This record gives sequence, structure tokens and C-alpha cells, in this order.
Amino acid sequence: METVEIFDSPGKGRGLRAIKEFWAGDVIFTEQSISAVVFDGLAERICHSCFRRQEKLQRCGQCKFAHYCDRTCQRAGWAEHKQECAAIKAYGKAPNESIRLVARITWRLDKEGSSKVSDMQLTTLDELEDHLNDMAEDELQEFKVDIHNFLDYWPRTSKQHTIDSISHIFGVINCNGFTVSDQRGLQAVGVGIFPNLCLVNHDCWPNCTVILNHGKIELRSLGKIAEGEELTVAYVDYLNLSPERQRLLKAQYFFDCTCDHCKNRTKDDIKMGGKEVDGVKPTEEQVKEATDFCYQMLEKMDQARLKGDYHIVVKICREAIEKTEPVLADTHIYLIRLCSALSEVQAYLQSFDDAAEYSRRMVEGYIKIYSPNNAALGMAAMRAGVNLWQAGQIEIAHGMICKAYSILMVTHGPTHPITKDLEEMRVQTEMELRMFKENEYVYYSMREAALQNKPMTMLHEPKSMEEGIKNLFHRRK
Repeated sequence: METVEIFDSPGKGRGLRAIKEFWAGDVIFTEQSISAVVFDGLAERICHSCFRRQEKLQRCGQCKFAHYCDRTCQRAGWAEHKQECAAIKAYGKAPNESIRLVARITWRLDKEGSSKVSDMQLTTLDELEDHLNDMAEDELQEFKVDIHNFLDYWPRTSKQHTIDSISHIFGVINCNGFTVSDQRGLQAVGVGIFPNLCLVNHDCWPNCTVILNHGKIELRSLGKIAEGEELTVAYVDYLNLSPERQRLLKAQYFFDCTCDHCKNRTKDDIKMGGKEVDGVKPTEEQVKEATDFCYQMLEKMDQARLKGDYHIVVKICREAIEKTEPVLADTHIYLIRLCSALSEVQAYLQSFDDAAEYSRRMVEGYIKIYSPNNAALGMAAMRAGVNLWQAGQIEIAHGMICKAYSILMVTHGPTHPITKDLEEMRVQTEMELRMFKENEYVYYSMREAALQNKPMTMLHEPKSMEEGIKNLFHRRK
């Protein structure tokens, strides 16, 4: 590979570093998975070949488990599914996603006759850490159950492998599996193994990000990377406090994070801070009381959300925000999470004014916490832009969508489906903003008519504007 090389990273073991200079938005490398599977809970809603979400999928006539968009996808996925199909039939049911992925990887390696399936592969699965010796006893018990079920599932006609080699692959998946998203990158729908990506170490303030684009992962630069600089990605969300990030990393990936942001607890103060008004801050006791109240309300909100009691969610979030916003800073992570949940639910309930207000506040908090080219910030800005447009706030909506577009051009690139969606939104809101500035009254009249799918009265406006409006607006569903 002409862009990166393996090296010994101090305190981290093996890592990858750049052998040339990169700039924001550059693709450092792309990689296809050795294998990937759809999550158990989405097996009937996601294509098992292209990982697209479809309303109607065709079921495999043999195993009755795998689902595909059409015959094209079924044929494309047959090479991987052939042995799996027979194994599921013989076993009587589909095993869980971990077992299915281990089986697919093992069949793939057996077929290739090598632990490397591509000339671009920098490492083998054998060389990757499995952390079996670091697992807690309860995890090991679950692990042993999976291995037992795998051995029952694995066909006697396939090449037989030692328990140690199978255990190693389970361990690699456990700490190196990468989630596969749907076609628009909005939902995790499966898991796969990407060996080169496994070599990229963690940093809480990374210089790279990873996205899935048209079936391949892309490692993309978030800013200038010098030749010889280590490449890093974030394994956990920076929105968490430093101790929580360290706890998650230790529990999930078995290492102690010693990055500068964790050592110095960078931004932890604003993530749990009080609101300063005219130079006056609330007391520590007031901040703690408001923080504890928010935490309790977040737990209640999560329970109501799981039950689908969305009006209860709105009530809980409103109460918590109204009570604590005079005390807590706009960067307080509990307040941000309440705003995020409230904006999402209100958008679902089509209360767009509220959705717009709280998603805007969420973005304002994110801007002060995340790095400028963080994908979570870009996605939040996109969501806020859509909510603001739905609320009729075209000027702020256009600015927010432009911000989202500039971030996602770096994190996702111009060919990613979600960036293409954003480009359409950016063009649309730009045209609408021009119309708004020409005649505000006419703009709102035509907007309402278009959204309600009613005939539009042009009020002596030029025909070109009328045609533009018809193409821009779509009826709410």
C-alpha cells in the first residue's frame, strides 16, 4: 500500500502511519471486508448482499433465512451464502450473528487457501489481537456457549479447525468488528471484519474518520496529516467525559487510554459546567443538583422512548430542560442529550417549530465540544437544517445545511449517498432563499400551498418562479 505503513506505536503496539502528506477530506485507503453479516434483528429487513434497507425483500428459497433485494443481489451474494445456506438448512435455524460471521470468515479463508485474501491486506487475522486472556469470567462463559454452538453448526463436510483457531476469530470479532451501515449511512445494520482498519489505533481527538461507502470502508483524513504521523480514529464518542471514555475503552477494547484529552480531562469542565450570566456562575451544589435531576429524567425518558410513549418523552424532556437550563451551560452533555431526544421526537410528531429550536441548540452545544470536522457534528447540523426548513426558517436552515455539507464533504466525501442528499438540500434551500428575499409573502404563500398539495396562486409572480417552486416542495408524509 502506497499511503501507509505498519510501525510500532509507543505504548500502543502496532499501528499505521502516513508515508505521505494528507489534507482534510483525503481518502487514505479503502478496504473491503473479509466478510460481513446482517444483524440478527434486521435479518428480514436488510439485503444480505448489498446491506440496503428495502420494503420488500426476496427470501432465499432454500434456507428461508437470507433476504435479498432481487435476483441480482442474490446472485452477487451466492458465493458467500452457498455454504452458509446448506449449513443453516442442516442446523435447522440460523445461529447468531457472531457465529454466522465466524463461519463466513472461516469459509473465506479456507477457499483462499491463505490468511490473506488480498494483496492490499497489511496483516492477517492470525496477527490481530483477540484479548481472550483479558475477558471477564461472565464474558468467557458467553464466549464458550458461542463456540459450542458454532461447532454444532459447522458442517462435517467443511474443513475442520481447532478450537483455538476458532476461538481466536471469535475474539478478533469481539474487539475488532466494525459496524456496517445501510445505504445512506444512517443506521448500523451489520458487522464485518476489515483487517487493515484493525491496525488503526484510537485517539479521543483523532486525525481520521471511517465511513462505509458503496460496500467499502474509507479511512478519511480530518485535517492536515504530516508524513510519518500516526493515523488514529475514535473508538468511542468524544461527547462522553474522560473517565467514561476510559472505562468504555478498557471494557470493550482492553486498553488504558493515555491520550492528551484523557490525561488533561480536556473539555470535561464545559461538559458538566454551569451557566454563566453576566459573569456570575451557579454554585457547585446547584450544578450538581441540576445534573442529578437531568440524569434521572434521562433514564425516565429512555424508558418512555422504548415503550413508544412519545408524548411522555416530550413532557419529560420539557420539564427537565425548563428546570435546569437556568443553571446548566449549553454545553452540558445531559442538557444536549435532552435537546437531541426532544428534537428527534418532535420531528417525528411533526411539531417542527420545537424540533427546529432544540436541534439548533443541540448543534450549538456540539460546536463547542467536537472538532470542526466531526461526523456527529455534521449529521446533527443536517438534522437541524431539515427541522429548520420544516419550520419555515429558510435563512437559518440554509446556513445549517451548508455547514453540514462542508463537514460531510470531509468526513463522507462527495460520492457518499448522504452527501449527495445534502447537496440536493443545499441547492434547494439556496433557491428557496432567493425566492424568500425577492418576496417574503409570496414565498410563504406558495410554500404552504405546495406543502398542502393545493393549487398555487402566483400573485403576478414570474412563471419561472412558479415552476421552481413546484420542483422544490414535496408534500409532508
